[in-house]
Amino acid sequence: MAGVRLIDVKEEILADNTKQAAAIREDLRRKKTMLVNLMSSPGSGKTSLILRTLDALKGSIKTGVIEADIESTVDAEKVAARGIPAIQLRTGGFCHLDATMVTQGLNALTEHDLDLIIIENVGNLVCPAEFDTGAHKNVMILSVPEGDDKPLKYPLMFSICDLLFINKVDYLALSDFDMSALRQRVLSLNPRIVILEVSCKTGEGIEAWISWLKGEIDAFRQNK
Repeated sequence: MAGVRLIDVKEEILADNTKQAAAIREDLRRKKTMLVNLMSSPGSGKTSLILRTLDALKGSIKTGVIEADIESTVDAEKVAARGIPAIQLRTGGFCHLDATMVTQGLNALTEHDLDLIIIENVGNLVCPAEFDTGAHKNVMILSVPEGDDKPLKYPLMFSICDLLFINKVDYLALSDFDMSALRQRVLSLNPRIVILEVSCKTGEGIEAWISWLKGEIDAFRQNK
């Protein structure tokens, strides 16, 4: 009986993606454009956070947005309505962005001289964590209604991120969300992560986010 040759397709795909992601990072570093990858479950507040961010950065940081969805252009339309360069990537069934898809979005933004590009990844806590997009910073949102047990269920997502938003803190009084337990679970996975409590509805905590973001952009420009 002939032997069976095993080809690990996922390993090969991830290796190719890693090379492309590294090329994206280096190219954007030369251009002094920082790329931030924003991830979360559907409905956690990614678009709301982006809109808050754009309003706060207006006039100081030139920003563009790459929106990703399986279907629709709804989110990109909201961004474009603010006069911000926006590209919609329609994945047509893919539950994440990879470096090749991001490259297409970046190519469509080449006419703009930008300081910052924000990726709104597809709403999912699994696949986006596995694929390097070429971002210089990975950021995620966990909303209070989702519960404090998500680090136990999706550890990789929490492990790869530089900053975690706990969004919809205005719901805390109506829930059994345990902030102390959440912080302990996250920090056990990723001791270096920054955790910010925010409400995109009320604006609570957004100032701290903008301060962190501007500091990271300044350090990036200085190649620190």
